[in-house]
Amino acid sequence: MRIAVIDKERCQPKKCGQECLKYCPKVRTGDETVVIAEKAIISEKLCVGCGICIKKCPMKAIHIVGLPERLEGKEIHRYGENGFVLYNLPVPRIGAVVGIIGANGTGKSTAVKILSGQLKPNLGKSSADWDEVIDRFSGTEIMDYLQKLRDGKIKVSIKPQYIETIPKVFKGKTKDLLEKFDERDIFDITIERLNLKSALNRNISDLSGGELQRVAIAVCYMKNAELYFFDEITPYLDIYQRTAVTKVIKELAKQKTVMIVEHDLAILDMLADYVHITYGVPGVYGVFTNPKSARVGINQYLSGYLTDENIRIRERSIEFEVLQPREGVSDKILLQYPAFKKSLNGFRIIVEGGDIRVGEVLGIVGANAIGKSTFVKVLAGVLQDDENKLKLDLKVSYKPQYVKGDIEEKVEVFLRKINPMIHSSYIKTEILKPLSLEDLMDHKISELSGGELQRVAISACLLREADLYLLDEPTAHLDVEQRSEAARVIRRFALNNSKSVLVVDHDIYFIDMVSDRLILFEGEPGKEGFAKRAKGMREGMNTFLSKLGITFRRDEETKRPRVNKLDSRLDREQKAVGEYYYYL
Repeated sequence: MRIAVIDKERCQPKKCGQECLKYCPKVRTGDETVVIAEKAIISEKLCVGCGICIKKCPMKAIHIVGLPERLEGKEIHRYGENGFVLYNLPVPRIGAVVGIIGANGTGKSTAVKILSGQLKPNLGKSSADWDEVIDRFSGTEIMDYLQKLRDGKIKVSIKPQYIETIPKVFKGKTKDLLEKFDERDIFDITIERLNLKSALNRNISDLSGGELQRVAIAVCYMKNAELYFFDEITPYLDIYQRTAVTKVIKELAKQKTVMIVEHDLAILDMLADYVHITYGVPGVYGVFTNPKSARVGINQYLSGYLTDENIRIRERSIEFEVLQPREGVSDKILLQYPAFKKSLNGFRIIVEGGDIRVGEVLGIVGANAIGKSTFVKVLAGVLQDDENKLKLDLKVSYKPQYVKGDIEEKVEVFLRKINPMIHSSYIKTEILKPLSLEDLMDHKISELSGGELQRVAISACLLREADLYLLDEPTAHLDVEQRSEAARVIRRFALNNSKSVLVVDHDIYFIDMVSDRLILFEGEPGKEGFAKRAKGMREGMNTFLSKLGITFRRDEETKRPRVNKLDSRLDREQKAVGEYYYYL
């Protein structure tokens, strides 16, 4: 069984020379395996899967993939002839949080549209009526849900993935937006639990990313619905806010049906009771597995091998270091910076003097609105400290926290302007390929998704010639695999090129994978922040997590860190010895 998918945006028969038609061996024998209309059309029944058209297509618009026979006739939805195909659906369960984990572009958004009634599944045909759909799922857990959906008895509340669009569709005060959607009369308690009081009388357009994320979560939470779907709750939220949101959603799930897509494994592990894994080829096809327990599902996803399905979804596993944290750091100092202060709009940051070493990755952690981005901007030269103490005689490359996609030029042109050597074997192997950017080269920056834009921004930062590289929240909108690859790319870049890198992020797994030392920010968010001198990973992690009151244990199978339940035996034991993260 094979499917042929054509990227309609890339396919340009009037410009490409129609190589798919010219070189197809079946066409040469007289079969109409490839037909050129407005776009190319490939017959999956006649195609022999030789792969010649894939290699010959100058637009890289053709994907032909062999699939297991067990998927034949199991299509849930297909976006037209030679379009993306979805197989299976996640199962909503009342009284539980159902998590979804998988690569971006493998059908999560399509499944949400189907389960919310925005899209009627066509079972892979031009159309299908509801009776056919119900019959397909006869005898399964999801059949009752689909019957209620057909009969209009299901109302769904959705927290969208990309919150940046909210200010474009709503103008006005935060309070007005929240009151408009408070269908369960829980305004006051929601504001308190999500810490939104300070944002109520400000315009939506003036909110920070973290505030906007919590507003989006609040709107979804306050609606009266049967199914609540949260699409990525962690971008722009610090670990304190992530923990608070987790508690709110867990409580909601006691009476309601909740589904969540999340790429921060620590949060997904805390939240989910069951997990569906999605796998496939992004933009080509996606498959939802049957539900698994959260621990089993996450572990199988990390290993890249699905036991029940007997299928490998990734060439290599995503691994976590079992060794002790890295304590050996280069003695060569790039920058010895003095103690300094910076005041900005009623907020003040006080920085302890410290140093940045050559070839190291320095992780920066702390609450939102505590001065991390201000510190990075001072180092980048975007802001000047109050007493003009910091005078950097360095070239700095800076990726800001919020990445804008308002450039009307292709990715290749954009990156080539930064570094003319983007097609060298080194850059291809070490940056472009691991960040999956080669297929985006002919896409316009303005057309990229949030995750694609983030990967381009990371590569742009690393491609500049500089002494110091600053990346502010590089994991936003990246899936688990992309975070792992980004961490690997950043570490290898620093080590191989003897460059110094600072990374601000809230994903604890990512920070641990990428960092040699940690800078901790403490203080009172929005008022005053204190940046401590960099510490080794063990001391830094223990200090940081002790403030949170959270301990991690190692999963017996994958050795990945997992959050201990509060006041459990291991939680008490680890706190007693002061080992919050690296306890074995």
